[in-house]
Amino acid sequence: MALDGPDRIIHADNLDVLPAFPDSAFTLVYLDPPFNTGRAQSRQSMRHVRIVEPDASDEASAPVVGAVTGFAGKRYERIRGDLLRYDDRFDDYWGFLEPRLVEAWRLLADDGTLYLHLDYREAHYAKVLLDALFGRECFLNEIVWAYDYGAKAKRKWPTKHDTILVYVKDPQRYWFDSSAVDREPYMAPGLVTPEKAANGKLPTDVWWHTIVSPTGREKTGYPTQKPEGILRRIVQASTREGDWVLDFFAGSGTTGAVATALGRRFVLVDENPEAIEVMRRRFAGVAGVEFDAVQGRMDA
Repeated sequence: MALDGPDRIIHADNLDVLPAFPDSAFTLVYLDPPFNTGRAQSRQSMRHVRIVEPDASDEASAPVVGAVTGFAGKRYERIRGDLLRYDDRFDDYWGFLEPRLVEAWRLLADDGTLYLHLDYREAHYAKVLLDALFGRECFLNEIVWAYDYGAKAKRKWPTKHDTILVYVKDPQRYWFDSSAVDREPYMAPGLVTPEKAANGKLPTDVWWHTIVSPTGREKTGYPTQKPEGILRRIVQASTREGDWVLDFFAGSGTTGAVATALGRRFVLVDENPEAIEVMRRRFAGVAGVEFDAVQGRMDA
């Protein structure tokens, strides 16, 4: 499946589609998978695990079928087993997510970046396991998206953030352009010069940004929709104009909407018919967007 045509929105189980795309096709992969809800998920029987030797000189070696060595020379199965003793629900979730992350690694260009958007309850498990898949040296950032909306807990600190883990394909070659990112206001503008206050500052790894307003222009009605401001910052920093962006848990299509606005190309995949209908409405007035349907496990 070559990337020489229009932007695409594909209705399919993503594992039925991803193997058809060529290696190193995307500069950015953004994933906002369903959080660990306990819903049964299909699995692949074939396992791909990245070999990372303690003194490896090739930091971007490819995933190898059947390998069992994880980061720092530890056995990958040992890492998985240790984690399972702490959370017996995690195995099913990782069995669902792992083969998709392996595909994300394969599809990333050498200068590419993965942004994995997770619930705070899963991020620490995913961090250890992504170190085993990508290599610990490929970890770039943990971004905290903080917001202040909705009910507040009374018996603990209210949980008002998501975690975004950022990994690169090659730590020596990844693309990142902080100058392209929209600047934000200083929290204490009186402590900087008027010129700096007027220009704003570069964001840090803590992003204060409201959720999608229930009455705002962005609202599509999709329950897990993410705000354009979050995706805009990601696309600005980690791609150039004309680069290809992939989101295979596309939901309401925010990644594609932002990519279009910034002059990037995109492929979106989702197996939920409601998500596809939301995206049909959202992209109805956008030229050059093609909708496809791939039959496979989603109909099984």
